[in-house]
Amino acid sequence: MTSPMQLPSELWLQVFSFLSWRDKLSVRCTCSHFKHLLDKSRPLWEGFSVILRDFSRYNRPFWRSLAQRHVGRVLMRSGKRKYLTQLSTWLPALSALRLDDWREGSIDELKRFHRLQHLSLTTCTTALKNLDFLFHLRHHLTQLSLCNVQLTCTASHLLAAISQLTRLTSLLLHHDGNLRVLTLSGVLTHLTDLKHLSWTMITYKTLPQDFFSPAHLAAGGGDLHLSDLQLLNYDAVVTQKVLQPLSHLRSLSVFHLYSVPGPTCHLQTWLMSLPQLCSLTVYGGHPLAAYANYLPWSLLSLTLCVDLEPEDLQVVSLRVPHLEHLHLEPWSSSSNLVRLLPQLFPHLRTLRIRHHHVSDGDFLQLQQLQQLDTLEILDSYYKPEPQVDPSWVVNEPGPRLLQLISELQKLTNHRVRVITTSHRDLLTCHCI
Repeated sequence: MTSPMQLPSELWLQVFSFLSWRDKLSVRCTCSHFKHLLDKSRPLWEGFSVILRDFSRYNRPFWRSLAQRHVGRVLMRSGKRKYLTQLSTWLPALSALRLDDWREGSIDELKRFHRLQHLSLTTCTTALKNLDFLFHLRHHLTQLSLCNVQLTCTASHLLAAISQLTRLTSLLLHHDGNLRVLTLSGVLTHLTDLKHLSWTMITYKTLPQDFFSPAHLAAGGGDLHLSDLQLLNYDAVVTQKVLQPLSHLRSLSVFHLYSVPGPTCHLQTWLMSLPQLCSLTVYGGHPLAAYANYLPWSLLSLTLCVDLEPEDLQVVSLRVPHLEHLHLEPWSSSSNLVRLLPQLFPHLRTLRIRHHHVSDGDFLQLQQLQQLDTLEILDSYYKPEPQVDPSWVVNEPGPRLLQLISELQKLTNHRVRVITTSHRDLLTCHCI
């Protein structure tokens, strides 16, 4: 018989391509032959992310292995400027970098990364004195995220620094309300390629007419090319005239500031102004009944983490009969809602729900969703001994859930892929 080592390298690489990153790392440790094959095959590690902390632990063989795999995405925790210098020496072609808990007041060493396209700064314990380092990244940076970052510079300096990043397609700025920006039109007119914008709205009570675009451009049809907009801590009054420049918007996410909102549901104005919206996400705010009748028929994806009743979902099914993606986390118990989904939304392809307090029969009724291909369970945990130690929680699928998943897959001839653990992008913040 042929020894495994005598098989062609191309065959092994094809086998390895089906493995998860964790399994690839395990196989790499089995023998020098597999280690060589894995380290020398760049396509096997595309999109691979590495978390780095305590740089004193990393030796030359470690850095050499990362360089051989052409690692392009790194998350650095509790970093310092000298660590960036070391990182740039071994991975000069880094394309994505997240600095978490940055410890110094300057990041000028970022100019060493000549191919950096995605930069994320999160939870910096030391205030950044300025954003001059962005000047060195202006020719290649396409995604910028600033989340919970202390800034001692003025808002005008911040906007001026961001405005020079003319290649940006994605901008995220989340703060605690200390940033006072009267309008975004000044920066948005410079970022003509911007498609995704995520902004904290805690300081706005009423959005001025030129908030998104200068009045003279908005009046002349100067629409922005934003396709995805996320608003955090939102509770601002808005008019349809303010929203005119957002005619290209396809995805809207609203994370409300108050769980008990004021008398006016501002989301109604948004929905009336965006008739071609394809994706809507709502966290908190008014109950679904306040805006269910305003949902545009074009919606294909809907996320609801709000207060709602079964009759509200019936209204939704009439307004958006072709819904394909649903994420449902009602504030009240969902035990009487899951059973309605196959009849109300027969075209669902992906579904995200919680399974606790849902009966086995109602859960298995999801087999009736003939086009469903992905089901994500958002609460995959269980208590092994609730009577003895109710505080003991295991964060993995319990025996009951595993049995339900097995039965559902049998009923659907394994058509439905069930996910019990969400994998977040390491470079994103945790606000959303």
